[in-house]
Amino acid sequence: MHITASAIICAVRPHGEAGAIVRGLTAEYGLLAGYVQGARGRVLRPILIPGNGIKGEWRARITGQLPSLTAEPEHSRAHLLGEPLAISAIDWVTALTAATLAEGLAYPRLFSALDGVLSAVELAPAARRWAGAVARYEELLLTELGYSDDLPKDGAAPVAMMAKNRARLVEHVLGEHKGDVMAARERLVERLKRATV
Repeated sequence: MHITASAIICAVRPHGEAGAIVRGLTAEYGLLAGYVQGARGRVLRPILIPGNGIKGEWRARITGQLPSLTAEPEHSRAHLLGEPLAISAIDWVTALTAATLAEGLAYPRLFSALDGVLSAVELAPAARRWAGAVARYEELLLTELGYSDDLPKDGAAPVAMMAKNRARLVEHVLGEHKGDVMAARERLVERLKRATV
């Protein structure tokens, strides 16, 4: 296996003394995991942050083996780490993506939507401008996974839309991951309630 593609980092899990297993969403290949040697070192740590864009090169000698991943920065959102509301949104959408999508299946619409949501969070000064995009991303993800809802949502407030999505996310797509992932969502919803009141 040898894949080179742009990816949005969705999850970074420490592995071994200095490495990490990094999961990134690509447009062409879907969610891909790879082992990054030295991921927790001074050079790579600021690159391997959920929400950042990388140019990744995944290499594995045999099928079924966890590939090694070489990551070069393409777009950093590290400057948002000091913004609690923005980082809560990034944590939620990337954690949701990593927890629900099967590896190796392309979801080009979700890749574009995730990139759009992250860009909106990064560029908009107020949550009012991007909170709806987060709620619509949840709905698109549910639709892409086969759990669409035909009820109209035009004009609904983002927090109300997210409240409606919550039950479907827990029931249909999160399964055993719901504890860890939903904690990120609850932090975001609480901060959104305070910010959009």
